[in-house]
Amino acid sequence: MTTVTLKTVEKLSRHCGDCTLCCKLVPLKADYRTPEETAKICAKMVEAGMAKVSDFRGMMPDFTKVAGERCQHQRRTGCAVYDRRPFGCRYWNCRWLVNDDTGDLRRPDRSHYVIDIMPDFVTLFDNETGYRRDIQVVQIWVDPGYRDAWRDPALLAYLERRGLEGTAALIRFSSSEGFTLFPPSMSEDGQWHEVHRGEVQPERTPEEYLKALGGIEDGEGSKEGDRSTAE
Repeated sequence: MTTVTLKTVEKLSRHCGDCTLCCKLVPLKADYRTPEETAKICAKMVEAGMAKVSDFRGMMPDFTKVAGERCQHQRRTGCAVYDRRPFGCRYWNCRWLVNDDTGDLRRPDRSHYVIDIMPDFVTLFDNETGYRRDIQVVQIWVDPGYRDAWRDPALLAYLERRGLEGTAALIRFSSSEGFTLFPPSMSEDGQWHEVHRGEVQPERTPEEYLKALGGIEDGEGSKEGDRSTAE
């Protein structure tokens, strides 16, 4: 059984300001969840005291926006439909905003990358044994116009700290283009390693996240599976 724990932040010490980079880099999918599923999540959030019923009043349905392209509602200083923004935008934050060990990082519009608060995973595959192992990664959405932005020393230091926790990085330029980055703390030779082989998966379903991340927490591996992002 996988247990999902929701944490609330009482008060953010940081603010978006004029930054709207997530509105360009991060994808949104109209069919990620059904309206009924969204309604159930909203009800659970209200029940848990994480939101009020009025928070969802007038909320527009999720729509599809691909990674790396400006949202149709994005403006230079914010969102044109902020009060009606969909669930996928409403309850998403970047790690810089919530200051999740990111005190030494610059605001996303100045660093040209967004650290996704949602984890992902890559699957390592041994060709000789057929053994597959899922490894949690932190997603870094990089502005395609600044492809080397991920080399920011402050970001590399952040990723090295994540490596000490057993978490690698997935550097994304779009939903299908990117590579896995393993920090020195996860490498036998103590060096950075970029893995460009394999397929970068588009956004996964909630079921895939829960199954894989639950297995990671349990330390499980498998000889079967149909997805691989690093080989």
